[in-house]
Amino acid sequence: MLIEETNIPDAALPVADFKAHLRLGTGFAEDTLQDAVLASFLRAAMAAIEARTGKALIEREFALSVSSLRDATVLLLGVAPVTVVADVTLVSRAGTEQEVSGTAYWLERDAHAPRLRPTAACLPGPEKGGVLRVRFLAGYGPEWDDLPSDMRQAVMLLASHYYEYRHDTALAGGCMPFGVTSLIERFRMIRLGSIGAQA
Repeated sequence: MLIEETNIPDAALPVADFKAHLRLGTGFAEDTLQDAVLASFLRAAMAAIEARTGKALIEREFALSVSSLRDATVLLLGVAPVTVVADVTLVSRAGTEQEVSGTAYWLERDAHAPRLRPTAACLPGPEKGGVLRVRFLAGYGPEWDDLPSDMRQAVMLLASHYYEYRHDTALAGGCMPFGVTSLIERFRMIRLGSIGAQA
């Protein structure tokens, strides 16, 4: 189970850039009237692109909990890029928590599939009915400008698409413009198999 523990802060959303992209008028008393709506389309576009690519765009905290390990030598963290592992905790079925020493594991950085690796033979497994919980920070950075330029452009294009077709209920589910698909293609992970956690 992968849980997003913190949300993208409003201050990190490029609302002003999105207005410029849409060529909305400026200098009026109602300049900020649509800000909440524009922010919602940006959040929706980011969420859709994150789902397609398996990448966290704006940096935030995640928690991965697994009830067993398929392979005790590796735990796939489920989202990229991971910048730091905050802590690893064994939680018993009674809810008792025991923090795993930071010397017992290390982060294998990977653009698509970051992993937790043991420094010794294997990672500590949870007891039956318990979980192994990993808290970590993932994302390209805390600011909009930390994202790769093609990823920023993809978000703008998709948010614009949502804005332009906001009243259209006939669009197929999962509809994504070709320009967006081509921009995010290099960020998508080719899935040849699965390793890591079994929740």
